[in-house]
Amino acid sequence: MRHLIDITDLSTQEIDELIAVAEDIIAQPEKYQNVCRGKILATLFFEPSTRTRLSFESAMLRLGGSVLGFSEAASSSAAKGETVGDTVRVVSYYADVIAMRHPKEGAPYAACKVSGVPVINAGDGGHNHPTQTLTDLLTIHRERGSLNNFTIGFCGDLKFGRTVHSLVSALARYTGIRFVFISPEELKLPRYLIENTLEKNSLPYEETASLEEAMPQLDVLYMTRVQKERFFNEADYIRLKDTYILDSEKLRLAKPDLAILHPLPRVNEITLEVDNDPRARYFDQAGNGRIIRMALIMKLLGLKA
Repeated sequence: MRHLIDITDLSTQEIDELIAVAEDIIAQPEKYQNVCRGKILATLFFEPSTRTRLSFESAMLRLGGSVLGFSEAASSSAAKGETVGDTVRVVSYYADVIAMRHPKEGAPYAACKVSGVPVINAGDGGHNHPTQTLTDLLTIHRERGSLNNFTIGFCGDLKFGRTVHSLVSALARYTGIRFVFISPEELKLPRYLIENTLEKNSLPYEETASLEEAMPQLDVLYMTRVQKERFFNEADYIRLKDTYILDSEKLRLAKPDLAILHPLPRVNEITLEVDNDPRARYFDQAGNGRIIRMALIMKLLGLKA
């Protein structure tokens, strides 16, 4: 039985295989309509979500399966004091696969230790978000035709941004990737990622506070919002939340084939005018989330079209 808790649980070969299945789903959706007939996905979301939860549910329904679950901790027995472990033990009797989001780092890992069915980490605190990473990788692959040999800039909240942490870990295993980290001092990428992932493997990177200076060299720009829910001090959030705002003026400095990604939701870090720029790929990125999650559910359940 396989779980997906961290993106490194998948080899690069397995990621490439998932992307290949996703491409086939896009090309031949009818082929996959009944692959999960009779199977049930449980969505255990102890933290609010729109895209991730609905894309998981849509993915299972598109595969012909069924869905059950809850969308906030208050509507589950967690409100009565039930432990995550007990919740997962019980739900694994009702479903064939579990997608779980939790505000505490490590909660999905603890869940997989007691679950009788595969557990997918749908985001745990500021730690990891592997299915968003698969979404990002599929989007980059569709835009560039490869996951090798490009420069990617990460801009905004790199300290608490679990999507950033997962994507850096994933891309570090491909060849020819150069990283540019754009953030204020208070929101820089955690040192453990710099030391254990980048420097340990002699990967090229730079850190800067200037989006304008970084822009001309980027092939992919990964924007993030400053996450209010991760801050202990509201004054710090208010001071930092508008540090970077991507607009048409800044995009004049960018390459004509730049791909702009964002895991969403955005607040005001990308202006509405950018939506009409052909380089804006974040809504397609959100759509790709359903496709790659279809491929992942099939893999973890051992199913093929």
